[in-house]
Amino acid sequence: MTTQLKILIVAGARPNFMKVAPIIHEIRKRVENGHAGLEYRLVHTGQHYDQAMSDVFFDDLGIPAPGINLGVGSGSHAVQTANVMTSFEPVCEAERPSWVVVVGDINSTLACTLVCAKMGIKVAHVEAGLRSFDRGMPEEINRIVTDALADLLLTPSADGDVNLKREGIPESKIRLVGNVMIDALVANLAQARASELPHRLHVEPQGYVYVTLHRPSNVDDESSLRGIMRALDTLARRIPVVFPVHPRTRGMLERIGHESDGHSALRLIEPVGYHDSLWLTEHAKFILTDSGGIQEESTYLRTPCLTLRPNTERPVTIEVGTNRLTRLDRLASDVEDLMQDKPPRGRIPDYWDGRAAERIVDALLEHVGPSFH
Repeated sequence: MTTQLKILIVAGARPNFMKVAPIIHEIRKRVENGHAGLEYRLVHTGQHYDQAMSDVFFDDLGIPAPGINLGVGSGSHAVQTANVMTSFEPVCEAERPSWVVVVGDINSTLACTLVCAKMGIKVAHVEAGLRSFDRGMPEEINRIVTDALADLLLTPSADGDVNLKREGIPESKIRLVGNVMIDALVANLAQARASELPHRLHVEPQGYVYVTLHRPSNVDDESSLRGIMRALDTLARRIPVVFPVHPRTRGMLERIGHESDGHSALRLIEPVGYHDSLWLTEHAKFILTDSGGIQEESTYLRTPCLTLRPNTERPVTIEVGTNRLTRLDRLASDVEDLMQDKPPRGRIPDYWDGRAAERIVDALLEHVGPSFH
């Protein structure tokens, strides 16, 4: 008799779907190859509402729209976490999954893990073991608690294993699988390279700087945002700067009265889709970001990256990649280094090979029993 293995895959925000898409593709491939009894359902908690997440978004990723949408919306950390928990518990009662797979470090990740821990449902955490060692970041609390409760900890790089063992996690729960974001990148690179965005923006490879900033410490603080925009205006006198601006940040720019001086090529554009962002990441002279995902993508694509944060939970991108941390008081000098020097190309970390989803599904099957092999 074939073991029934039902997997609930949870995503709560747009970047999560890039991470779960390769896992869904791999499960479908296993089913097509004869793994009867293996099934999944995709759950969207609705933590972040995003107008861009239309049918086209899911079509681009090659996955169906979520079968279950909890629609919890925004709120304080406590309210949002509580709403996800109360909405997700009935789903678990109805579905009775063999595994719940959570990804990343948002409130939905923590909330669904807490529900499963109380109900005795096994949880696998994708991107386990990442640490910034800054408990002032809500995401760090989510990572630590999720990893303490999860049954299977799927790490993207070796430093994650080290962090988990230091926290007393048994080695039997830890599996180094690699970076599933790179699976998504590899699968989408051909489409990204066909992007029409560079023609619309009139930019050439190596002929612009790509900026993505969204963290409150950078864009919600008036003083920080003024300093960042001064630095970008100065840089854009030398080279075009492409900065897709979140609506909230655009509102803050209006509030502080930022206007380009007319002598710079600072392109404040609407948020871009995944394929356009990959094109911009691959072909930029360098990147200024506070995004975890772009630190990883730029490392794989070997594009120099400045991360405007005091720390990163992805230190491997600094140790072997092209990433370096910067801060506002030294941003100008770090930018000058990248404008003048030919930076080292770095290397791609181990297991960032586009096959992480295979190893993730293998790990899930191995923890159920031998009947799937």
